[in-house]
Amino acid sequence: MAEQTDRLRAAATTEPGRLRIIGAVLALLVVAFGAVTAWQITDRTTAAGNVVHHSAPLSADAAEIYRSLADADATVAGGFLVGGQEPRAVADRYQKDITTAAGLITKAAANTQGSAEAAADISSLNEQLPYYTRLVATAQADNRQGLPLGGAYLRYANDQMRKPGGLLDAANRLYKTETARLGHDYSDAKALPYAAWALGLLALGGLVWAQRRHYRRTNRVFNQGMLAASAASAVVLLWLVVGHTVARTQLDDSYAHGARSMQVLNNARIAVLQARGDENLTLVARGSGATYETNFSNGMNALAGTDPKGVGGEMQQALALADNTAGRTPVNAAIKGVQAWRGRHETARTSDNNGDYTTAVAEVIGGKDSSGKTVTEWTGQCFDVVDANLEKAVVQEQHEFQKAADSGRGALSLLPEGAGLLAVLAAAGAALGIGRRLSEYR
Repeated sequence: MAEQTDRLRAAATTEPGRLRIIGAVLALLVVAFGAVTAWQITDRTTAAGNVVHHSAPLSADAAEIYRSLADADATVAGGFLVGGQEPRAVADRYQKDITTAAGLITKAAANTQGSAEAAADISSLNEQLPYYTRLVATAQADNRQGLPLGGAYLRYANDQMRKPGGLLDAANRLYKTETARLGHDYSDAKALPYAAWALGLLALGGLVWAQRRHYRRTNRVFNQGMLAASAASAVVLLWLVVGHTVARTQLDDSYAHGARSMQVLNNARIAVLQARGDENLTLVARGSGATYETNFSNGMNALAGTDPKGVGGEMQQALALADNTAGRTPVNAAIKGVQAWRGRHETARTSDNNGDYTTAVAEVIGGKDSSGKTVTEWTGQCFDVVDANLEKAVVQEQHEFQKAADSGRGALSLLPEGAGLLAVLAAAGAALGIGRRLSEYR
C-alpha cells in the first residue's frame, strides 16, 4: 500500500501523471453528476406519478366515501318526512350512496400500501356500515307501518353515523390520512435536487479549470474533447434547473388550483349534506330537534359565513381558489343557492314553531301545505342546486389538477435517461481531451 502511494506521489510530480489524475477526477465528477441527477430526478418523477395516480385519487375516494355516507344519511332522513313508504327516488339514491361507499371502502382496502392508520379506519368502516344499514332498515319498516318508533331508530342510526368513532369520523380520519399522503408525495416531488446541482457546478467548474490550465500551458484555445464534455455537462445542468423549476411550478399550480380547491369543495359538499340531514331530522324529531337545528346553523356558518346574504366560510375559500370562469361560475351559483336556502329554511322554521308541521314539511321537501295549496319553493330545491353546482366545480378543479400535475411530471420525463447518456458522453469527452494532451508526451 505504501509502495502504491509512493508511485502515485511520484507520478503526480510529472505532467503526464498530473494529466492522468486530472482526467480521472474529471471523469469521476461528470459520471457522479449524471448518476446523482438520474437518481434524484427518478425519485421526484416517481413521487409526481404517485401524486397523479395514487395519493390524489385515494384522497378523492376517501372524500367520496364521506360524501356518500353523509348523503345517504340526509336522503333517508328526507324520506321519513314523506311518511309511510318512502318515494322510489329516495330509496334508489340511498341505495346508490351505500353501494358507492361500500365499493370505495373495498377499493381503499386494496390500496392502503401498508398504512396502519388507513387499515384501522377501513376496518372500522367495514364493521359499522352493515350495522348502520340494519338500523335504517328497521326504522323504515316501522315508518311504513306508521309506528313512532321508526323516528327513534332513525335518530339512533344518525347518531351511529355522526358520533365520535362513528362512520363519518372513521371516513374523516381516512380522508386526512390519504390527504397527508398526498402532501408527502407533493413534498417529495418538489424537493430541490441540491446534490445534483452541487455536483453539476463542481464538474463544470473542474472542466473550465482544466481547459484554462491547458490554455496557459500550451497557448491552445480549444481542446475539443473537454469542450464537448463542458457542453454536455452544461446541457445537463441547464436541463436539470429548467426542468425541475417548470415541474415545481406546475405541481404548485396543481395543488393550489386543483388539489387544494378540491379539498375545500369536498368540505363544502360535506357541510351541505350534513346541513340537509340536520334540517330533515329537525322535523323528524317533532319538537325535539333543537340540537339538529343548532347543528344546521353551525354548519351553514362554516359553509358560507354568518351573514345570510354574504359570502364566507368554505364557499369564500372555494371562490378565491377558482382561477378561471369555468371554476367560479358553479361556485357563484352554489353561493346563491345557499343564500336562498337560508331564507326558505327560516320560513319553514317559522311554520314549524307556529305549530304548522304540515306546511313546514312541505317547505322543506315540497308538496302541499296545511291548506292544501302546493308549495312552489322549498329548501330541497336549493339543496339540489348547491350540491349539483359544487359537483360541477369539483369536476372542473379535477381537470385543472390533472392538467397541471401531468405537465409537472412531464417536465421531468427523459431527464434521468438524458442525464445519464450526456454524462457518459461528457466523461468520454474529458478522457479524450486528456488523452490527446498525453499523446504529445509520447
